[in-house]
Amino acid sequence: MEQTEEKRSVVTERTGKVDLGYIREDKQDSDLAKMMAVTDLPPSVGDIIEGTVIGLDKNAVYVSLAPFGTGIIFGREYMIARDIIKRLHAGDTVTGKIVTTDGEDGYIEISLKEARQALLWEEAEKAVESKEVFELPVTEANKGGLILSWQGIQGFLPASQLKTEHYPRVEDGDKDRILDELRKLVGEKLHVSIITADSQEGKLIFSEKDPDQKNKESIIDKYTVGDIVEGEITGTVEFGVFVKIEEGLEGLVHISEIDWSLVEDPRKLFNIGEKVKLKIIDVKDDKISLSIKALKENPWVKAKEKYQKGALVNGVVIKFNKHGALASIEEGIAGLVHVSEFGSQEKLRETLELGKTYPFRVSLIDVENQKMALKYKTDEEPKKEE
Repeated sequence: MEQTEEKRSVVTERTGKVDLGYIREDKQDSDLAKMMAVTDLPPSVGDIIEGTVIGLDKNAVYVSLAPFGTGIIFGREYMIARDIIKRLHAGDTVTGKIVTTDGEDGYIEISLKEARQALLWEEAEKAVESKEVFELPVTEANKGGLILSWQGIQGFLPASQLKTEHYPRVEDGDKDRILDELRKLVGEKLHVSIITADSQEGKLIFSEKDPDQKNKESIIDKYTVGDIVEGEITGTVEFGVFVKIEEGLEGLVHISEIDWSLVEDPRKLFNIGEKVKLKIIDVKDDKISLSIKALKENPWVKAKEKYQKGALVNGVVIKFNKHGALASIEEGIAGLVHVSEFGSQEKLRETLELGKTYPFRVSLIDVENQKMALKYKTDEEPKKEE
């Protein structure tokens, strides 16, 4: 539809019919004119309008809004729109937002910047519907997620909307450690989509997850406790390993579920991309817990038959902790030698050396809870092996 001086188009924010451009050279090819129906209704405050520049001076821009009058951009609106105004010439078509219809000397006051903001929010709403993906830099991080900027509008990317490879892998949800992990992403560019655009509240929410990905809850519903699955290692941390079961579903193998033997550092045992077989041991909400050791024979099953209270055993000291020393009796079976037997940590470490074998007596065995207590055998010369 051709734009004329005598009859012009008006669009309100309620119609949603706005054009993304705000300066045009060719009025006849105006997308805004094509999108809007011609109306004789006068514009109201808040409407997005289109008009023709008819004059410029040092402090104001005059815009023909025929047949409704003349628009003016001046004062504060002139100052904040200087970057736009310096490119304007008489005859250019501009899109503005009505600030007041009864301005000084009868002018209709308009804002270019506010119009641009309104048009950007309209574009954001369309992006939500189209699921368009943008590549945006991370500008800040907080304990809840990341701050990104889109077209000059700041938006929020919650940590829960990060892809698996970027999700902060922190045990027990420690907020300070989560923040430390999120800060590592500042400066990086992420591919995100807009999932919420609320111009009234100024709320722009992003997601890094595939917008077409199936709902995670429907994925996890396919699995039950006891299922045997195969997955791919996606991350290794001090408290366990993360494994992708299928696209959109990742589970954690806690360090205690990796092996029956003591595991000091999972990062030394697995490589990213490695395939592993696992058993599902818990499914709760949208989280799935996995076990590798559950697919191995439990050495504690036969421990009660093999080790009775008072039995003499040999054990290798494998770890010291605040309670004493941990001695391995066989693969997957270890007992605690309590520090109280020696009086102090210093005395304990003087008597028992890490990696050496000593004779002990079993003072307690609790197969159900997989616990064993050992007493250092002092009634004869301790046996040592390098």
